Amino acid sequence: MTNEMLMIIAIVVVAVALVVGMWLLRQRRTAALRARFGPEYDHVLQSARTPAEAERELQQRQARVEAFSIRPLAREDADRFGAEWRSVQARFVDDPRTAVVEADRLIGDVMRSRGYPVDDPNRRLDDLSVDHAHVLNHYRAGREIVARHESGQASTEDLRQAMVHFRALFDELVAGNRP
Repeated sequence: MTNEMLMIIAIVVVAVALVVGMWLLRQRRTAALRARFGPEYDHVLQSARTPAEAERELQQRQARVEAFSIRPLAREDADRFGAEWRSVQARFVDDPRTAVVEADRLIGDVMRSRGYPVDDPNRRLDDLSVDHAHVLNHYRAGREIVARHESGQASTEDLRQAMVHFRALFDELVAGNRP
């Protein structure tokens, strides 16, 4: 073989190695994002134009949340929030509509105490998806019921389901994260 042929073969081998390496890195990144975000990965993928766009969105969420000072609750705070939750649940029997709104507000209070910004309700889901993706669909479903409730479209059974959904996230934020 001539030197030119060897040079061409070497260039092709390097190019193939680069392509394979990039493909493997992308596969690892995708696997890591799927593992971290669980069902939220698929949810974002459905709304994005491309898988790369969806992954960029998830990486941006991750970077945003890493900039927060997220902290576990002190035992006293966790106990106080637990007592507030039990009070909200008890009020459900007499006033389910108010109890569901209070449960949603209480989740916001817990998030704030943990270090999440809560001013933008649309960002809450994004921010929670980074560390609580496996219960995020519960919160999303509860929020959808609250929205239906606000327009007079939710039954008492719907409101009960919202409480169940909210409880999954509440437990994750409070009971599952004590120091």
